[in-house]
Amino acid sequence: MNPTDPWTADRQRIVVLGAGFAGLWAAIGAARKLDELGIGAERVEVALVDRHAYHSIRVRNYEADLGDTRIPLDQLLPPIGVRHITAEVADIDLAGRRVIWADGSAPLAYDRLVFALGSRLVRPPIPGLAEHAFDVDTYEGGRRLNDHIEGLARRRPSPGQWTALVIGGGLTGIEVAAELPGKLRAAGGGDNASRVIVADRQAWIGSDMGEEARQVIDEALTALGVEQRPGVSVASVDPEGVTLASGERIAAATVVWCAGLQAHPLTRCFPAERDRFGRLPVDEFMKVKGMAAEFAAGDVAWFAIDGRRSCVMSCQHGRPMGRFAGHNVVADLLRLPMLPLRIDWYSTILDLGPWGAVCTAGWERRVASTGAAAKRTKITINRERIYPPRSGDRRELLDAAAPVVQAPPPFFR
Repeated sequence: MNPTDPWTADRQRIVVLGAGFAGLWAAIGAARKLDELGIGAERVEVALVDRHAYHSIRVRNYEADLGDTRIPLDQLLPPIGVRHITAEVADIDLAGRRVIWADGSAPLAYDRLVFALGSRLVRPPIPGLAEHAFDVDTYEGGRRLNDHIEGLARRRPSPGQWTALVIGGGLTGIEVAAELPGKLRAAGGGDNASRVIVADRQAWIGSDMGEEARQVIDEALTALGVEQRPGVSVASVDPEGVTLASGERIAAATVVWCAGLQAHPLTRCFPAERDRFGRLPVDEFMKVKGMAAEFAAGDVAWFAIDGRRSCVMSCQHGRPMGRFAGHNVVADLLRLPMLPLRIDWYSTILDLGPWGAVCTAGWERRVASTGAAAKRTKITINRERIYPPRSGDRRELLDAAAPVVQAPPPFFR
């Protein structure tokens, strides 16, 4: 769609940047509120902007099968009257309320903006990292890693041919490491030939999960044959492996970088003090503090989601932040009361590959479920709960964007 179509004085426009969990639900949420008020696109247009033509249904793409993890936006937006613009955003002119395109096309004006461009993997200037390491930050990155592993058997034999090193022992790194033994075996590595290592500079793998959950993670990784190397740092990466800061050499044909996230760099456009992740401060209505027309949701925004603790960069918080942002951006535009978001429960569900999963409840992350039972919960979330309706039914899509907080999963209760 042409992003430079004529602008008319009697028509207002809400622009949502980003079609991830927060952005998609902000756009649907805005359409829902307008429908509730009986206002059509001839009065208020909702435009969703993303450089991709699809909504990715995974936060990180660690699985072997990524076949059903992308939903075309053209399946979701036309039934609810949301305009889709496929474009790369280069800048935001806040004073002029305009979105600036990377290709130099005429800017797109807005009356209200929802900034939801998500987060990106942090890639420090480690020699060789950009050239030789893989990641699962995007669908394309996950697919590239899987294609590389599937091609290992065709490579010339080398000491690290069937060794995979995961750098970063947080949630993403653990999920990647738990899947890798199966991926390597399927590619031809065999039980004896393949080796998987997960390394982190922290004192423990899964250091943010708490002692009880770390014990479960340790049990699962041990059962899967994954080696743990806490307390190490990487000095350089090359085609044949890595050199640690200690000088130790690890031969590995597959190096996967999973260390750290940062909010989208265009948060710099806003005159606001960002947190250590680069996120913008928003109020309980998802409005960027100090701004008159701009909202933010998902991984680019932070606020005290339960009144005390900051929201986390996850679909668990991104989806409701998006729904409330969509509702409130319409309410703000039309000078109607806005709804505050508050979520008083928190859980973590970590996939541990064939071993199962671990579910924790509360900010202290007490273990609530493990193994096969936890895996069933993870599968339900990954394959059902976080998907938007795919029927194409207008009413079903709009109803799914109601500004309410979903009940916690059964194990939490």
